[in-house]
Order: sequence, then structure tokens, then C-alpha cells
Amino acid sequence: MHTIRKIGAFGAALAASFGAAYGLGAAVGPAPSGPAPGAHAPHDAAGPGGGEARAARPGAAPAGLQVSEGGYTLDLKTPRVTAGRTADLRFAVRDASGRQVTAFERDHGKELHLIVVSRDLLTYRHLHPVRAADGTWGVPVTLPAAGGYRVFADFTPAAEGAGNLTLGAELAAAGPYAPPPAPGPNSTATVDGYTVTLTGGLRPGAPGGLRLNVARDGRPVTDLEPYLGAYGHLVALRSGDLAYLHVHPDGEPDDGRTRPGPGVSFTATAPSPGTYRLFLDFKHKGTVRTAAFTVRAGVAAVPGTDTPRPPSAPAHDGAAHAH
Repeated sequence: MHTIRKIGAFGAALAASFGAAYGLGAAVGPAPSGPAPGAHAPHDAAGPGGGEARAARPGAAPAGLQVSEGGYTLDLKTPRVTAGRTADLRFAVRDASGRQVTAFERDHGKELHLIVVSRDLLTYRHLHPVRAADGTWGVPVTLPAAGGYRVFADFTPAAEGAGNLTLGAELAAAGPYAPPPAPGPNSTATVDGYTVTLTGGLRPGAPGGLRLNVARDGRPVTDLEPYLGAYGHLVALRSGDLAYLHVHPDGEPDDGRTRPGPGVSFTATAPSPGTYRLFLDFKHKGTVRTAAFTVRAGVAAVPGTDTPRPPSAPAHDGAAHAH
């Protein structure tokens, strides 16, 4: 996945609900609560499918809005599951002729990345499914609450001329449903004894800097471990229609200038003003954890408080990072 990832959107009746991330805790390997480790590819913000490239084209459809794009279709074979029960989520990518695609480019050590998010943004899963020889993908998933979910498949077909795509499809979890209360903006999140502090902010229509500092028991964490080849991965989803923005840090491990914490910096462009939910995956002591934040594009977080302020200069991690 590139430095500035695709931006996608979809509308839904329940999308107006907006909540704190479910299970703001440990996520290990390919289990439903988090992705598996893999290699990291160079970032290229201007490459095919890059978020900056999409955002710069007037009238371009955001990624993730469509189930079909560029001659490829996401075929979700498991459109319904039961809340609280583990299910095998199965799907395929079909080409223009209807055949299931079996050849993909590897990105961060994986052929395909799968994001599952509830419409109310309470539940977030970053999964790495396994592909069978016939092109059918599968991964176990347990969704804790009933309601509507969105599945995002992020991949690049190996066919000549095919670019990176993020396709989206609807997933329903059966069971009793009660809308949760919406959280307000926050600049700190805690998970398993870790405190993550956010500075900087999202800027509508322009690159903005985000810096996330990780501490444990009040002490800065300076030995973050590479996860999918980076010190952190960030996904942003817009409240209301779940516009999808996937970003990666400024810099890479072993590039001679990026430190393993406590700060991880990102550059991202918000597609519009609005409220966004940010999910940061980071790895320490062999475990991947997820911290979540609510921010408003155009308003920066004040360190140490939950009070927003207008953004100034983008935040970066130490020295400047070039790509």
C-alpha cells in the first residue's frame, strides 16, 4: 500500500452513527482482530491508485465506493454472517470476462489486504485472507455486534496495465441491534497500558501532517517493531459515508533516518471537511495493537487534551522524509 492510499466512499442508513473503535486491544497475526506480518514495499504517492493521484483529479470517483471498477468486480460470497459467531468470510475478484482472478501483485508482502468496518465505525478489522488455487479467498472473522458492515478489498491485479484498486461490498451481521452513542473528538487513546497521543490533523483537499506518539506506562516507546515493514499503519474513515483513506508513515525502517518511535508520522489528504475515525496499528513486544481517534478535517488536535484547534504546519517525525 502506498504512502497516501486510496480514498473510497459508500452511503448507508446507519452510517450517520459514529463510535469509538470496538476492541481497542491486541490484534495478533491473521486473526480477525488484526493483520499478519509481511514485507514492506516502497511508498509511491503518485503511483497507480495512490490517494494523492485520485484526489488531484477533479470529478474522480473515490476508491471503495464501487463494487466494480476498471473491469474488475468484488464477488462477496458470504454476504451475511451471525454476530458473535466465527464465520469463514469468502470472496473472489472477477475480471471483465467473469473469471476469478488468480494472479496479483504483492504489496507489503501480501497479494490482497481486507478491511472490514461496521457502518457505525465501532468495529474495525484489518485482515489478510488466504487465496485458493481457483481464486477464492477466505478468512475467519468474528463480528461482535449486529448491523451493517463494509468490506474493502485492496489489491493490484498482475495483468498488464492494471492499477491498484480498492473495491467495496456490503456485509450484514444478523442479531439484535441498538445504535451506540457517538464519540467526540479525542487526541489520546489508551490500549493495553499504552497511551497514543495525536498531534497535527487532516486538511481537506491538501496534504496534512499527523504524528502519533506511543508511550507505555508514561514512558516513550523507542523500540517499536516493524509491522508489515513499517512502524505504523493508519486507516481513516469519514463519518456519514465511510470515505476510505489508507496512509502509511513518512519513512521506513532501516532507511537511515526513521526512528522506531516514539513518534510515527504520516502525510494524508482528506477528501472533504468532516469527521473522521483514525485507526493506528502498531507493534511492540511482538503484539499488534490498535488505537483509535476521532478527528475533524481542518481542525488539529491539541496535545494532552480532547480540545481541537485550527491546524498550522503539518507534523513530521524528526527530519524530513522524502519519497
